[in-house]
Amino acid sequence: MARVAIIGGHGKIALRLAKQLSTNGDDVTSIIRKEAQVDDVAATGATPVVADIEELDTAGLASVLAGQDAVVWAAGAGGGDRDRTFAVDRDAAIRSMDAAESAGVQRYVMVSYFGAGPDHGVPEDNSFYAYAEAKAEADTHLKGTGLDWTILGPSKLTDQPGTGRITVGGTRTDGAEVSRDNVAQVAAAVLAEPSTTRRTIEFNDGDTPIADAVS
Repeated sequence: MARVAIIGGHGKIALRLAKQLSTNGDDVTSIIRKEAQVDDVAATGATPVVADIEELDTAGLASVLAGQDAVVWAAGAGGGDRDRTFAVDRDAAIRSMDAAESAGVQRYVMVSYFGAGPDHGVPEDNSFYAYAEAKAEADTHLKGTGLDWTILGPSKLTDQPGTGRITVGGTRTDGAEVSRDNVAQVAAAVLAEPSTTRRTIEFNDGDTPIADAVS
């Protein structure tokens, strides 16, 4: 049994992941921003913890993460507001990495996106630019830590039922998609597979069973 903290615990991927991990016997803590989200999180089998990651400093985040075996970052500002995108997807994410190190939580899984990085190629006048920049900086910081990190790069997300099969790598193409169910399954799989540490795994829906694809 592992103790796993999911930051952004009310997100669509996070709720799916919490249910899967809890069903597998793991002890899941889902960190959420609003009291109104408590019942949805509890229904997954996870323990809800209300804590505003946008407001907490590194020490405050470390206290929330203390005692965990792994952290999954599944939070996001949701786009729309440039300043808040940087505040959550970059600044709070980086604080959570530093907090994990401070709290002695060695394993860290980042949910990013296919094509993320300093060479993301998104023009400044594109509404996606702030998110692309924020993720590039956060992912780069994570790679420079001493954490056992894995960065997940799913392509365009859908709510289609998960197939349990993906295709890893290659070049992202227009129309490439992956279900949130499959992303949650990938996150669970990498947490259980030590060989995925210090790797970036970009993927779409595909034909390879997830456990085989990530290992």
